Amino acid sequence: MGNIRTTFVKRISKELIEIHPGVFTTDFDENKKLVAEYSTVSTKHLRNKIAGYVTRLVRQQAVQA
Repeated sequence: MGNIRTTFVKRISKELIEIHPGVFTTDFDENKKLVAEYSTVSTKHLRNKIAGYVTRLVRQQAVQA
């Protein structure tokens, strides 16, 4: 079983990747900083959830390409 993420986390992550293509990397720590910069996330916990999902999506795109 994997992690279950809310639709809010998934929606924000996908929007960030679409709005800022090529900015996010496979590095979680770098993505944490970028999520904090490009979004208005209020809590650290939510920022980390979004950064983790962004990292996962970027890795999936790299494998598909």
